[in-house]
Amino acid sequence: MLQLISTGLQKVTADAIVIPVCEDRTIYVDKTIVAWIQEAKKFQEFKGRKSDEVTLYHVPEVKPERIIFSGLGKFSEINPETFRGLIGGIVQSSIKKEFSHILIAAPDEEKLDHPIELIIEAMLEGACLGNHIFDRYKKEKKYKALKKIGVLTSSNIVKKLRHLPDRIQTICEGTIMARNWVSTPPNEKKPEQFSREIARLAGKEKLKVRVIQEGELKKLKMNAMLAVAAGSESSARLVILEHEPGDSKQTIVLVGKGVTFDSGGINLKPSGSLEDMKMDMAGAAAVAATMITAARLGIRKRLIGVIPIVENMPSGSATRPGDIVRSYAGKTVEIGNTDAEGRLILIDAISYAIKKFRPDTVIDLATLTGACVMALGEKIAGVFSPDDDLSNMLISAGEKTYERCWRLPLPEDYKELIKSDLADIKNLASSRMGGAITAALFLSEFADVSKWAHIDIAGPAFAKKGTTYCPKGGTGFGVRLLCEVLK
Repeated sequence: MLQLISTGLQKVTADAIVIPVCEDRTIYVDKTIVAWIQEAKKFQEFKGRKSDEVTLYHVPEVKPERIIFSGLGKFSEINPETFRGLIGGIVQSSIKKEFSHILIAAPDEEKLDHPIELIIEAMLEGACLGNHIFDRYKKEKKYKALKKIGVLTSSNIVKKLRHLPDRIQTICEGTIMARNWVSTPPNEKKPEQFSREIARLAGKEKLKVRVIQEGELKKLKMNAMLAVAAGSESSARLVILEHEPGDSKQTIVLVGKGVTFDSGGINLKPSGSLEDMKMDMAGAAAVAATMITAARLGIRKRLIGVIPIVENMPSGSATRPGDIVRSYAGKTVEIGNTDAEGRLILIDAISYAIKKFRPDTVIDLATLTGACVMALGEKIAGVFSPDDDLSNMLISAGEKTYERCWRLPLPEDYKELIKSDLADIKNLASSRMGGAITAALFLSEFADVSKWAHIDIAGPAFAKKGTTYCPKGGTGFGVRLLCEVLK
């Protein structure tokens, strides 16, 4: 679907040629394109500002019947995300116009302040991510995704970046896989269904797959995880995915929270907080999709995905506030609130992964706390880690992919807030303040490994309002971020 093309403008065929236009500077060398832009700017409504758009029809000596000019804004404000967003929006509007094939003119390297590789990579990402339609549950399939999206550039750039389209498409398809899982309704992704689907897709990519079911979880004494699942008719699953290239000297474990629906349990969530709780498995979706993507890319690192999957429901068998359970690690946990369930399934998964696989690095992703959303909003994830290098790596990767992360502290004295009078630790802090921090500190008590990071994705995992390259629903946040870290 994604292509880099160096064919001359007079020879290309498509429904449209798209030319991004800067408001206050020329970003093209080609004299034909420059002349076209000058012609487009003669229209009063088009100056190259953000959201400006104008179309010229039946331009002489060009086969596509329309050339679309789309504004980037001022040169000083242009960056890779500008192009990612612009191209995503163009693709979405092209879908509504029922196009099947568009070509986008890339700017010229000497006219930019950013490396051309980053700009074209962002353009390809915006194109692929914007070409996503989740209409599985619609009787009428109103729109169809574009069949082809090409980026026009020089022959030298095409040769230099020839492997980029396939790589970007693979990663973006992984992101879309995670999006679709998150957007799937909870009645169609109960733990047994979700774990089966992960296993099916992972098996296709030759990942080693193991699904640990309730009976074995009981034998392993994963009581914190089982406590969360106790109120549901669907039993818990722990999915293990292994990618072993054979010559890797390091082992990286990815852990993803998989609560397929979070009612809050006995501490039932109020109306208004329940409706979107199908998204509480976004960490699991990101980890599973990253593992599958890593296998497709042939990443030369030993990767282990550990994915605890449960449904948190209220019933006569549900765990109660005040219950005490013994975790896989042996520490006892007092349940202060059954809606603080994600940290319970994560501690058993993290402890198991560390004991079994002896990893060098553990990274967990979880829609863990509303407190993190209050602190950072709906578009930025919180990163917690005692390791500066790992934190900086995650934040830098997020800057490149625009899956933004912000490091938050792990203050030692805050551990007083999760001390229990009756057990070794409690899952709910004694103060409502700093909830994202105390949740991360709770996890840190079980992350007995040299390098560990927790990413709280409660905000950016689910979009209540779509963007130019991400429709409403699951965002797939974390897949591109983790692939960048692994690269």
